[in-house]
Amino acid sequence: MQAGLERTRRLLDLGLDLRTRVLLVLAAIVLTAVAIFPLWSLTMFAPQYPQGLRLEIYAFELVGGNGGQDLKEINLLNHYIGMRDLAAADFTEFYWIPFVVGALALLTLRAAVFGRMEHLVDVLVLNGYFAAFSLWSFAHKLYLYGHELSPSAAVKMAPFMPPVFGGRQIANFEVYSYPGLASYALGAAMLLLIVAALLTAWREEPVPNLRQQQVLS
Repeated sequence: MQAGLERTRRLLDLGLDLRTRVLLVLAAIVLTAVAIFPLWSLTMFAPQYPQGLRLEIYAFELVGGNGGQDLKEINLLNHYIGMRDLAAADFTEFYWIPFVVGALALLTLRAAVFGRMEHLVDVLVLNGYFAAFSLWSFAHKLYLYGHELSPSAAVKMAPFMPPVFGGRQIANFEVYSYPGLASYALGAAMLLLIVAALLTAWREEPVPNLRQQQVLS
């Protein structure tokens, strides 16, 4: 066990080479896509809506297709089945996701500047936790929308779970849910961090970090 702890300590103390630092900078740049592109997209098709009703979920707002009219139409349909309106005020995620992603980008740049494996591992773990928690939060929100139906609704239907990923038939609607470009950007940033960590771990000779350089000088 002592040998394993010592090996872990040596691994975390490894310095990052230039190639790995570039990967970290790229990961930080990729994370900025969250402020531009949607995280998730939902589309609903029905005989009366052959073109589909579209909803895009950004890190900070809900955007309906057709100039926002699709969101109004979706909420009108939800009213008939007793589902509460899709409103930005109900998505507490809009308050913390932009902040968290910005913090992750800054921490990634910090890891690139300080150039140590321990900083890279910290950022990698935080990114993984953020991705897992965000996905759970999104799924939980969909579950609540589909299960907290008003008993006084004009149209009675059994509680349901909207799809988190893929398609599902709900009443006479075909509902499709897929990640948006921002989610793929988060995945790409995570992949860059993993590659950077593996490259550092596989390197035979550690690159002296700043602390080691100061001691040697």
